[in-house]
Amino acid sequence: MRLMPHILAALVAVILTGPAPAQQFDGRSADDVVAVSLIGGWRMSETRHMAAIRIALAPGWKTYWRAPGEAGVPTVLTLRRAEGITGMAIHWPRPEVFFSNGMRSIGYRGDVILPVEFAVDRAGQIRVDGVLDLGVCHDVCMPISVDLAGLLPGTGTREPMIDRALSNRPLTASEAGAGTARCRVEPIADGLRVTVSAAMPDTGNDETLVIEHADPRIWVSEAATRRDGGMIQGTADIVPPHAGPFALQRADLRITVIGTRMAVDLGACTG
Repeated sequence: MRLMPHILAALVAVILTGPAPAQQFDGRSADDVVAVSLIGGWRMSETRHMAAIRIALAPGWKTYWRAPGEAGVPTVLTLRRAEGITGMAIHWPRPEVFFSNGMRSIGYRGDVILPVEFAVDRAGQIRVDGVLDLGVCHDVCMPISVDLAGLLPGTGTREPMIDRALSNRPLTASEAGAGTARCRVEPIADGLRVTVSAAMPDTGNDETLVIEHADPRIWVSEAATRRDGGMIQGTADIVPPHAGPFALQRADLRITVIGTRMAVDLGACTG
């Protein structure tokens, strides 16, 4: 993982806003179903700090992964204040696949710890001030924005709950015994159709192959996933803002396979 200054522009939008208003949906307050807090964490080195966001959900409620599926709402952290921070990356724990009313979403239930690694350029405490946008669902769904503020300590000790979340990440291809992902690309009227195939051990029930593009402006459909013995395959449409075929860089794709037993991050694909 590279935490370079340009990541700040891609992943951290610096904005000026006021406090979020109280939010309600269908007579329910967001405060009744979710609580969000910052865990300060510890300084890993002179230029790295590991912190986390804790999302505590009421029983039966769920929230979403970075690629939530067409029935979900992506979870996005936006910093208002970035002095001393030159980049960040969320280390997403392994999510679950949910089905409701014939629609698929990907996310978490119960308490969720999202480790956040910051690239920093100063010693001592650094104040974090931002907003977490997320969706929470039960029998109804509500998109909410939560103010998030706190201090990253200049030293700090390792937090067991953050370590557990870090260890619950998707496996790499080599850790899972999976093969290299290969992509076949064909033009369609408004973009490209990509078919990914890889040798993959059984990941459990409800196997779901997810294709993501590095540019959030480019829409990627849910992949139709199928298995043939030791091979898994997924096909998705990729549509850019101008809605037409374009030059796809395979290195800009990220492929993840999620099952009930494990998840595997295959990274990018080859031709």
